[in-house]
Amino acid sequence: MPHHTASLFDTPKVGAWTLANRIVMAPLTRNRAPQAVPTPLMADYYSQRASAGLIITEATAISQQGQGYADVPGLYAEEQVEAWKPVTQAVHQAGGKIVCQLWHVGRVSHTSLQPHGGQPVAPSAITAKTKTVLIHNGVPEFVDVSAPRALQAYELPDIVHTYVAAARNAIHTAGFDGVEIHAANGYLLDQFLKAGSNQRRDDFGGSVENRTRLVLEVVRAVTDAVGADKVGIRLSPVTPANDAFDPDPQPLFDYLVRELAAFQLAYVHVIEGATGGARTLEDRPFDYTGLRRAYRAAAGKGAWMVNNALTKELALDEVQAGADLVAFGRPFIANPDLVERLRKGKPLAESDRSTWYGGGAKGYTDYPTLKG
Repeated sequence: MPHHTASLFDTPKVGAWTLANRIVMAPLTRNRAPQAVPTPLMADYYSQRASAGLIITEATAISQQGQGYADVPGLYAEEQVEAWKPVTQAVHQAGGKIVCQLWHVGRVSHTSLQPHGGQPVAPSAITAKTKTVLIHNGVPEFVDVSAPRALQAYELPDIVHTYVAAARNAIHTAGFDGVEIHAANGYLLDQFLKAGSNQRRDDFGGSVENRTRLVLEVVRAVTDAVGADKVGIRLSPVTPANDAFDPDPQPLFDYLVRELAAFQLAYVHVIEGATGGARTLEDRPFDYTGLRRAYRAAAGKGAWMVNNALTKELALDEVQAGADLVAFGRPFIANPDLVERLRKGKPLAESDRSTWYGGGAKGYTDYPTLKG
């Protein structure tokens, strides 16, 4: 796409969709789906924000094993899939596009959330130095994650199949426009990618080729099932989120995006820096322009989406430097009409941090728009 006079309000063709603008609502976990079932309130929340060019839902578990936090939605039981339908319908009625982010948390979980109280699963039996959220009597509580067990190689095809089943549920039944494979932020696929969490000695550990194998198998299976033009992927090369770490991320992610290029995904979504934090990390330098160049050089045609602590000015700089899409997360919490505010240069409202996780309409669907 030429970017001579690119603006945030162009209408790019992305995969199977033509978007109303380049502004994307990033995934935001809000813990408002008791028993992992979406609620009517979620339909209000997402439809209020449907002026975004694309909405990516909060991370959504592909199985109970993939669940890591209390009251996050799933997409594996019939009741969950049915409960997503009013959400996608509300967004479409408001003129928006919405994709579901497919999530397996891996080791970032707690035995109380796992099937039969079992251990969370991971590439290797290494406990993450991080916390998860449990909710007791309506009050969110941060607790240490449980020690995981290492997945056996024979279990991995079933995990791939679970991604496929969730993607089919999303697109063929729940009415989503597409799916985003969550391979970022220290969750299962990212745990396989990064040497800090992957110390396997089989075909899924060791070399860069081996550590990227599971991600690429998931991408291949999901794109075969629902069409590559409805699939995106999210990556976070250097975020420290959930104890994610790789000593040499540049060759790892350059290799991964070159391999992803062949699939002709709708988009590649890259978190620059620390998720929800600094855009550059002193101890983890990374060349994001080089990453995009590696993808394009391998004939990758998907839209390039950038994310993390963007302002209107930074987002415009990114688009003029070659990004196709710019994702905003937290600003969308308190600004359902963020697109309009950016268009008019209006100030942004601040969100109430105490209502981010769990609760009801307060701090969720009650933020006013410019029109009141």
